[in-house]
This record gives sequence, C-alpha cells and structure tokens, in this order.
Amino acid sequence: MSGVAGARVLVTGASGRIGSVTVERLAAAGARVTALSSTPPEHPGADRVLVGDTTSEADVRDALDGVDLVVHLAALAHKNAGTPYDVYSVNVVSTFNVLAQAGALGIERAVVAGSINSYGLPQNVVELLPAYFPIDTNIPFDLGDWYSLSKRNDENTARMAWRHWGIDVVTLRFPHVNSPDALLEQSRGYAADPGEGVREGWSYLDTRDAARAIELGLTASTRGAHAFFLAADTTSAPYRTEELLDRFAPGVPRTRRFVEREVPIDLTPARELIGFRAEHQLPVETTDLPATELPATDLP
Repeated sequence: MSGVAGARVLVTGASGRIGSVTVERLAAAGARVTALSSTPPEHPGADRVLVGDTTSEADVRDALDGVDLVVHLAALAHKNAGTPYDVYSVNVVSTFNVLAQAGALGIERAVVAGSINSYGLPQNVVELLPAYFPIDTNIPFDLGDWYSLSKRNDENTARMAWRHWGIDVVTLRFPHVNSPDALLEQSRGYAADPGEGVREGWSYLDTRDAARAIELGLTASTRGAHAFFLAADTTSAPYRTEELLDRFAPGVPRTRRFVEREVPIDLTPARELIGFRAEHQLPVETTDLPATELPATDLP
C-alpha cells in the first residue's frame, strides 16, 4: 500500500497521548478512521467513534468491521497504572485479541505500540545497566516487572499472529513520548539528576513523531513481524553523551563513539524498515561541564 488515503484504519487507545495525535494525522492523510477507546473520545478526524474494551471479543469484533489496517495503542502503559494483574492481563489479552481477530479476518497489516521497557531494565526492581551501548534489538533483556513482561510478550504475540495468519506487524518500541513542553520539563529534570535516564539512554520522542512513525509503519513494505526502537536523534539530557556514559555507566562497553548529545540507541532498523527519522528535537544546548562536574547520582 502506497498510502493510507481511502483506507479504513482502526486506532485502539484513540484517546491516549499518542492515539489522539495519530487519529488526527491519519485522518489528515485521507484515512477513514475508526477510533476505539475505553472512554468517550473526542476526535473530529474520526468518522466512526466507539467506546469499548480491547479485552472484549465482541467490542473488538465490532471495531474491526470493514477495517483495512490496524493501529493498536490501547494499554496500561506503566507498571503502576493498575495492579500487577491488571497491567499484565489487560496488555497481553488486548494485543492477542486485536491481532488474532484482525489476522483471522485477513487484515494484512498492523502497527503495535511497543516499549523500550521490552528489554526490561527501565522499570526493573533491580537497578541494572545495559549490557552495552548503543542499546539495540539484540540487547540482552532482564525482566523484573509485569509491565515489561507484558510488552515483551506482546512482541511474541505479533510473531505468532504473523506466522499463523500472515498479518504483517510492526511493533514500535517507544521511549518516553510526550508533548514538547513536557519533554522540556523532563530535560530540566535530567539537568539536575541525569543518572535517572541511563537505562533508557536519555531517549525521548515527540508525539508528532510517534504518530508519523505509526503512519510509516502502516505504509511500509516490510513483511513479517518486526520490533525495533524509536527515539529522537539526540538525548534529553543537556550533557555530551560520552561524558554521561563515563559518569553513569563507566564499566559498560561501547561498540562505537557518540557525537555530542547523540542518543545511545541504535536507530538503524527504524530508518531501514520504515524510513523513520525524528523531525522534532529538543532545543537543549549541550553544557560545557566536564564529566567530573556532572550532578552527583549514585551509580546503580
């Protein structure tokens, strides 16, 4: 498919931070959008708006009526977004329900909201460091919380759905995604306490770029089930990446050097598979502080 114009696209989690921007973008590109949310969404761009539960077979069956493409964003997006049981069960059942029904209907492509947490370290109960930098799709994972487990298993569900029904699935491992103002606030926090971001590589993504990546995932020529990291090219910490790693991950190997505030995550798959590169970068100036003068934070 060369574009989404004219296609009927289901967006689950349509009222969410990423979902609302995605609905607007897809509608502006000419898609006919079915917006499904657990709360009444307000989407002037959607021509079909549904309130429903993505763990419900009946609700998802209704939402998939006449659909050509699927964007699955509905989830409890943090380990503290509910009880451990609720976070895990809602996430894995929703993803299975949506992809299984879409695959059985012969829908050819879906984009799923994954997470950087699928490799397990950002929300882990143990303060571990990545095995190496840049973080890439082969990084060893260590799962210590139910949210990360759910996102890892969502990727397994995508692979199963492709193998069983032939539905092509792109899972986007999102970092922290937010509005420009909220991202600037996070950057100010990292200026004072940059050690907090080491396990995520100080990565971030503007919601507008997240929505664009979703559109690219829907229109890409990839086949199979793919999961890969997304992020802006730069970090949200106002320090040079090499100096941050020297201070907060001194014993962690690096497979290459990083220039200025280059994010220490391998973004090659996103560029090669769906042609994505972030367009919105934080206007943060790199400080001239040497590593020895970075704010003190206990090493994990």
